[in-house]
Amino acid sequence: MRPDNHVVIVGGGAAGLSAALFASKAGAQAILLEKNEKFGKKLYITGKGRCNICNACDTETFLRSVQRNPRFLYSALRFLSPDDLQRLMTEMGCPVKVERGNRVFPASDHASDVSRAFLNALKGQALKLRAEALEVLTRNEAVSGVRVRDDQGEHVIPCACAVIATGGLSYPSTGSTGDGLRFARELGHTVNKTFPSLVPLVTKDEWPKKLQGLSLKNVCLTAAVHGKIKYCEQGEMLFTHFGVSGPLVLRMSSVLAGTDWPQAKITLDLKPALSPEQLDARLLRDFAESPRKQLQNLLPSLLPGRMAELFPALCNVDGAKQAAHITASERARIAGLLKALPIAVNGSRPMEEAIVTCGGVSVREINPATMMSKKVRGLFFAGEVLDVDAFTGGFSLQIAFSTGALAGRSAAEYLTEE
Repeated sequence: MRPDNHVVIVGGGAAGLSAALFASKAGAQAILLEKNEKFGKKLYITGKGRCNICNACDTETFLRSVQRNPRFLYSALRFLSPDDLQRLMTEMGCPVKVERGNRVFPASDHASDVSRAFLNALKGQALKLRAEALEVLTRNEAVSGVRVRDDQGEHVIPCACAVIATGGLSYPSTGSTGDGLRFARELGHTVNKTFPSLVPLVTKDEWPKKLQGLSLKNVCLTAAVHGKIKYCEQGEMLFTHFGVSGPLVLRMSSVLAGTDWPQAKITLDLKPALSPEQLDARLLRDFAESPRKQLQNLLPSLLPGRMAELFPALCNVDGAKQAAHITASERARIAGLLKALPIAVNGSRPMEEAIVTCGGVSVREINPATMMSKKVRGLFFAGEVLDVDAFTGGFSLQIAFSTGALAGRSAAEYLTEE
């Protein structure tokens, strides 16, 4: 038996709370460190304040929504699956419900109930400290303690295990300021370059900004890089004062995270239900039925009002032109842009506005069966600090809860090794 029964968990978010709970369940003394004024701060703002806990899907479906290093998560998801997490939440006094897209929320619709459930479960089980971790100490390539700063000043908490669950770089106001990435580097780990993911995009063109606030449904967004299609999905998007956002754009930003955005060819299909031939036939019919109608008055049958007003200029066709006078080449331009309207993107919004971080601690240096470092004994990682990221829909929180749970249990077991 190791002389110290302490597992120090750095970070009191989803991954840290889960690690503390499962370390305690396995018999270890968990010490949970959080530098914020309250634990689980990021949980309060997820899911627009409702907290999308997880996604009620099977493992293979789940892993298809993970953009980088999905196979690394097999063991963590086996240890704490979406079904397991839903049962756990209910057992802890936070019943859940499943909504559209298999998104799981607390039945109360209050994110605070999720944090409260974990904190109540940890009462008498784990020591929660409001302290900032400054350094993870090692001796003979093994964890020996964590240096912290609290109201009493700086001091060292001796321990044989430390779980780094500090989050990535997104939402720095919640405390995710890259501390864990720094700890990892200091301890010899590779930290892959970080980029904002699930983030709105800034357009070079001015026309999207003129449509600020307009939401489009049932459109198709495609992105190609160096001639290869990297993303093509149908759904909803939103125009903003800086460019574009909404579900389609956020997912595209995840798939293409780290891309040199000006090199990406992005097109918007405004009528994905119609083939080019069907769309041309529709235009011919509309023009024939209303030959004296101006183009700008015909387009609202195909597009939302504000988009219809702007569209003739994008096609370089006079909006006041009567349908009977629109030439075949002009009609072809109109049809072509309805099916493939280019959107020139300069880049993404800053990391502060990203939902998650792409990049982080290389999973090649982490044992996926335990979440323990392959470089430092007794060092574990969990959550967004790892180079694993996924789409919206509860996937990122599930990753945090599952990797945290496995890291906590594994840390407790490590302490009992001979």
